[in-house]
Amino acid sequence: MNFRDKARGCLLGLAAGDALGAPAENLPPSEIRRRWGRLTEIEGGGTDDTEYAIFAASLLVRHGHELTSTDVAAAYRREVIPRVAGPMRGAGFSELGTVEALRRGLEPPLTGLVHSHGWSDGLAMRAAPYGIFCPGDPAEAARLVEQDGLVSASGEGILGGRAVAAAVAAAMGGASAEDAVRAALAVIPADSWTARNVVRACAVLGNPGAADADGLVEALHEAVVVKHYPWTDVAPEAVALALAAVLAGGGDVEASVTFGVSLGRDADTIGAIAGAVTGAMRGERGVPERWAARIGPVTGKCLPVVAGKHVLDVADELAGGL
Repeated sequence: MNFRDKARGCLLGLAAGDALGAPAENLPPSEIRRRWGRLTEIEGGGTDDTEYAIFAASLLVRHGHELTSTDVAAAYRREVIPRVAGPMRGAGFSELGTVEALRRGLEPPLTGLVHSHGWSDGLAMRAAPYGIFCPGDPAEAARLVEQDGLVSASGEGILGGRAVAAAVAAAMGGASAEDAVRAALAVIPADSWTARNVVRACAVLGNPGAADADGLVEALHEAVVVKHYPWTDVAPEAVALALAAVLAGGGDVEASVTFGVSLGRDADTIGAIAGAVTGAMRGERGVPERWAARIGPVTGKCLPVVAGKHVLDVADELAGGL
């Protein structure tokens, strides 16, 4: 399996996980079970997760390993902000805050610090292209994604992006599910909220008392979900649940993604991350054909600049220089 095949599997898995999880976003697992039993079929299109991943990939194609937060901020000002006539439909809190900060003339890292959503999973959801670009080099993938994150995130939000980029980079290099999770932990502080959540999630998976799927879902929620908090885009939570899904599915794309979206909360992002990591492991043919057939060019409903682009073409661009 070559890097092009792995790159295509990664972004196709991301888009499929995003689309599969979209109708379950913000729902508790009990409601997902009531509506679908097990959510296995894509009903509609993807969300901002796929569009922002495509945007991130375009930054890498242009700047490569020389990418800086200044480059990212300039791209927002040139390509994103002029096309925002009103509210950004479907955008996350961190990206909305970033647009306002840039409009005020601020520069990174202040643009990711002045709003109160630096812990958002907005960077984690678009981190996969950085892993594709750095196959087998999790540390470099984490360094590059942080340049992106300095524009819109801070603290745990950046750590979540680093963890996902590293996991994808490891998967691109041939790592197993377990080794991809170890790579994610290796690029973030052991005492961080994100790392502690990932370790807790791994401990749940190693507990034979939570063997059935429903029991495992509830145990993972108990271990890492922030109780009584209304918003679900919390990076330490989404990243831990997504990596747990990769492990629970044994690195298989369908098993990992369907388990991930069954967790609810930020289900589209959890599905997207799980799909990206496992897609990088298994390649394009590892993504179910019935899912791949539902993935078309993005509409640009959140980011008009990426309208009409297909993740497979974007993956080919990223892999072209590898």
